[in-house]
Amino acid sequence: MRALSNGLNEGRVHHAFLFTGTRGVGKTTIARILAKSLNCLEGVSAVPCGKCQHCVAIDEGRFVDLLEIDAASRTKVDDTREILDNVQYAPARGRYKVYLIDEVHMLSTHSFNALLKTLEEPPDHVKFVLATTDPQKIPVTILSRCMQFNLRHLSVDQIGGQLHYILDQEQIRSEPAAVALLARAADGSMRDGLSLLDQALAAAAGVLETSAVEDMLGTVEQRHLASIVEALIAGDAGAALAAVGEVFSLGRQLPRLLADLAELLHRVALIQQLSDYRDDSRTDWDQLVDFAARLDPEDVQLYYQIVITGSRDLKFAPSQRTGCEMTLLRMFAFRPAGPAQPAGPGVRSAPAASRPAAPAVREAATPTVSATTPAGTSSASLKAAATIGPEPAVAKPPSAGLSPVASTDLTADVAADETAELSAEGWPRLIERLALNGPVRAVAGMLAVNAVDEHRVEFALDHADLAMMTARFKASLTHALNEFWGVERRIEFKTVDGGDLVTPASLAQTRSVQDQSDAEAAIANDPVVQKMQQTLDAEIVPGSVRPTNATE
Repeated sequence: MRALSNGLNEGRVHHAFLFTGTRGVGKTTIARILAKSLNCLEGVSAVPCGKCQHCVAIDEGRFVDLLEIDAASRTKVDDTREILDNVQYAPARGRYKVYLIDEVHMLSTHSFNALLKTLEEPPDHVKFVLATTDPQKIPVTILSRCMQFNLRHLSVDQIGGQLHYILDQEQIRSEPAAVALLARAADGSMRDGLSLLDQALAAAAGVLETSAVEDMLGTVEQRHLASIVEALIAGDAGAALAAVGEVFSLGRQLPRLLADLAELLHRVALIQQLSDYRDDSRTDWDQLVDFAARLDPEDVQLYYQIVITGSRDLKFAPSQRTGCEMTLLRMFAFRPAGPAQPAGPGVRSAPAASRPAAPAVREAATPTVSATTPAGTSSASLKAAATIGPEPAVAKPPSAGLSPVASTDLTADVAADETAELSAEGWPRLIERLALNGPVRAVAGMLAVNAVDEHRVEFALDHADLAMMTARFKASLTHALNEFWGVERRIEFKTVDGGDLVTPASLAQTRSVQDQSDAEAAIANDPVVQKMQQTLDAEIVPGSVRPTNATE
């Protein structure tokens, strides 16, 4: 609004203004203030006195030179022409005649055409102020003749502060949590916040209480959300379903439960990723910080996506309760089973009991050195380890007839073979033999082998892929490599800016492009296809040719 204030103070006032923004952010209010600034008896300025005869009349809605027009109810072209017939007459009392057209996007095409010429060259004593919630529906010919101002959503703190001020003026006691609930439910609209406050006060008995506001809004209590998150951390599906059952029995809205859970996970993710993030409007801030310390960042992202998908599909479920419960059960069914790492300093990982431990496996069924599989390995990892290709290059216990020296030499030779396989050419083949789940295998395909020795392995990756190198991924890759080798090696990563790295993913992409090119060439050169093109005027549909080894 600085441009508008400067124009009023310096006497350079545009002839048409357009205020846009969501409902209840003050478009009409600002338009009335602009009318006072233009017609204040103390002169045109950005700060009208608010006390003169004209300012008081505008506040009371009886200023004859301020014409407020509801475009939603006067959409016809005849209505617009009737209004414009009076534009030529000078103002009766004020300095300017101000036309305030609310919800201007509701005008018909003919009405806009009738308004266009007057809006382009109005008399000096006329100012147009247009307000709308949907500027996309306004013709560009109208937009180009207006000075446009986009009003932002009001923040939760701004709405909450105004609600506190009103309650203090009315001498009504309130709980801060109740006001915070109303401010968040207003969704950036001050008018919605005031309407919700009126409704809550009508149900309150002298005190604005949190429980009464929750009942009115149908919102879920924080303790229910906390119970669900605690259940996710502990791996207790029964406790999560019990919380859903209690929410259902209290008559709360189950779609609201999923929406509030998604909002909570969003806050937790912000705390984990932004060191300076803080939201004092949250009454459960300390609890959110605790959840951020105990949840793995990757788990939070997965849970959030599941909740969003479950909310979208809730209308297809047999009932809302069924859809809500299945959404929560999906979180437990698809939670990652790989090694968990803390999100940062002081962050605790999920309890070991919540992650399934693999049973013992006989030595004959696994190519690893030990006879048992470490805790935390998933059943998918066991299957991958048991089906590794023929003659895996792994360290084996020395035979009884070998001397200690011979045993040492054999182990060194095997380790040398493994190190040789971990090269730019052998890395794609080695990935297929490692016990990795799908997401970890996909990220590993973005790495290129940079350096290898008997103590460490250094991978190179593009700087743009650095965000994929999470603590969980590094732990999973290190665990899979060391388990495959049977020896401990340090895994390191080096970023490269704009380098053309030879990675399994880039090689696969090159092969895919070549296969596609070969397939298209084979079809184009096929004698039968060429004969059909000549005799039947047939065409090969672009994009319809697929290699025989292509996957959908």
